[in-house]
Amino acid sequence: MTVIIIEDEKPAARRLNRMLLALGIEAKTMLHSVEESLNWLQNNEHPDLIFLDIQLSDGLSFDIFEEIEVKSAVIFTTAYDEYALKAFKLNSIDYLLKPLDEDELKVAVDKFKEHQPKQTDIRKLLVNPVDCKFKKRLTIKIGQHIKIIHIDEIECFYSEHKSTYIHTKENRNYLIDNSLEYWHDQLNPEHFFRVNRTFIVHINAIKDIIAYSNSRLKLVLHSYTETEIIVSRERVKYFKNWID
Repeated sequence: MTVIIIEDEKPAARRLNRMLLALGIEAKTMLHSVEESLNWLQNNEHPDLIFLDIQLSDGLSFDIFEEIEVKSAVIFTTAYDEYALKAFKLNSIDYLLKPLDEDELKVAVDKFKEHQPKQTDIRKLLVNPVDCKFKKRLTIKIGQHIKIIHIDEIECFYSEHKSTYIHTKENRNYLIDNSLEYWHDQLNPEHFFRVNRTFIVHINAIKDIIAYSNSRLKLVLHSYTETEIIVSRERVKYFKNWID
């Protein structure tokens, strides 16, 4: 496995290199700027994995991706969490916040090793939408009335106290029949994703994605604010593929 480090702070680069050596990984080289990185990547075979800081001495490392096609997997290492969403749309395996934690670094490296040589496309793990007829609406009984709710009006499905609910764009919660497992099979995977044991979210409901502890992600929806929605660690890789 070939690895390079792109980090403008040389002490931080050396510390990361020592942490990698403890995991049996030796960085092929250490680069410190956008310009230097572009020059190296244009004249060398791309490594298997790049540890990449976001704010470099001469700009953001995202500029590298705009200039050339990076063929390597990337683990971002940064002190800033506001770039998480953009990072996950690139070749990102993980997004580690500084100061780097040895255990989180090992988890990120193991994640990379687990999914080599090619990351699994989430669409291959899901039923082909062409072969299924997914729910387009559901009905809810409210007193003597029956309310029709179109699926795309729903921000999320969630379970609470052994019951299942939906939360709509109108900021309303409704109790519905059947379990979260049942609804997971009824929903189009292009639009809905089960982020953990208690939540299924709609892609258009996601307002923000925030790096969270232990390599997890926190989702902020447009109207649902009652509890935190955390993408479980084992689902993060598939979630990133889903939003791409």
